[in-house]
Amino acid sequence: MVRPYLNSLLYFNDSMSLVRLKIKGISYSQTQNGAYALILNEVEGDRKLPIVIGAFEAQSIAIALEKEIKPPRPLTHDLFKNFSDRFDIVIKQVIIHKLVDGVFYSSIICERDKIEEIIDARTSDAIALALRFNAPIFTYKTILDKAGIFLKFSSKDKDKEETDDSIVVDEILQEGETVEIESGATDGYTELSIDELHKELDLAVNNEDYEKAAKLRDEISKRN
Repeated sequence: MVRPYLNSLLYFNDSMSLVRLKIKGISYSQTQNGAYALILNEVEGDRKLPIVIGAFEAQSIAIALEKEIKPPRPLTHDLFKNFSDRFDIVIKQVIIHKLVDGVFYSSIICERDKIEEIIDARTSDAIALALRFNAPIFTYKTILDKAGIFLKFSSKDKDKEETDDSIVVDEILQEGETVEIESGATDGYTELSIDELHKELDLAVNNEDYEKAAKLRDEISKRN
């Protein structure tokens, strides 16, 4: 008997092929409140798949990426992971399987007692969970052909560092065109000593300000 998710993969196999993705980073918009873009990169290629997500989902994904940041209370996706572990549910993979009117649709492939099931999910939630389960993320080649773009990263102009991340999101939201961006904003953290950065990081985590914590962790990583 062909399991449900295998059946779905076989159905799409003739017309589409799966492309594995990895997370390149998260950018934010300064012109649209709460607008973030999750940038996914094809593993064997240069195309990026930008997906607009909300602030909460952006923070949850950032926390999962920053392994050293431990929230004092479990976030919703952490709670789901704890629940799944207790009942022996494993997420095997996530597939971004559809794009309609700029909205991405995803499926979570789960397994319990050697039985696989497909669960529909928002793409941001699916990726936040995939990170916590170390599960691979895929999309179909046709979706990447349609929505994938080339983003050029450079570090030539240091004065633009604090605005380029937001430019990427604004361009994606408005036109979806290719843009050139720098690596993340520093928010003045370059002026702090390493000890001051660690203190600020501990304070941000205790206050559950995970966006600030992620930026601080980025700055600390640059120093190491």
